[in-house]
Amino acid sequence: MQSDPGTEAAIAAGLVRRIRAGDRAAEEELVRRYSRGLLVHLRRMTGDPALADDLHQETFRVVLERLRREELEEPGRLAAFVLRTGRNLFLGAWRKRTRRGEGTSLDGLDGEPEPAIADPDPGQLAAVLREERIRRVRQVISELATPRDRQLLFRFYVAEEERESICADLGLTGPHFNRVLFRARQRLKELLHDTL
Repeated sequence: MQSDPGTEAAIAAGLVRRIRAGDRAAEEELVRRYSRGLLVHLRRMTGDPALADDLHQETFRVVLERLRREELEEPGRLAAFVLRTGRNLFLGAWRKRTRRGEGTSLDGLDGEPEPAIADPDPGQLAAVLREERIRRVRQVISELATPRDRQLLFRFYVAEEERESICADLGLTGPHFNRVLFRARQRLKELLHDTL
């Protein structure tokens, strides 16, 4: 049973208010309430449980620091703020590795992801096949010859970053972004076709 979005927003706003006032119990409640969803999101994004755990802890450290010292613009959207912070920490680490030239692997920034724990859900086979496809696409993206293609495809499709942010970082205009993305997708399709 899903809870009422209005009630969720009110609970989130109350948590933000209590954290800002220094209530340690509210901080613990924030972690309890949003921990599982954040961890699932990070594990799916990174493909590396250890990296996801590190980012999980760092995300809550950053979120709590920000909530203690400044007001959240939309307190009712606390869950989105937590997820966005985790995603931004991951992307920051990925960009730093890319700039330093520490490899191009996209799986957890370190290499191959650890095998997933079996899920007893009836759709387990479908989930395993989906994860295998995701892993394969990440691998093929990391094999693209052009660093800009790798970065563009990963940031736009895997990390689901906003087009404007990518354009600003890569110095692209809207129409130029579309052309570069089209060419990168074509090269990815060719590489996928060659590897199948």
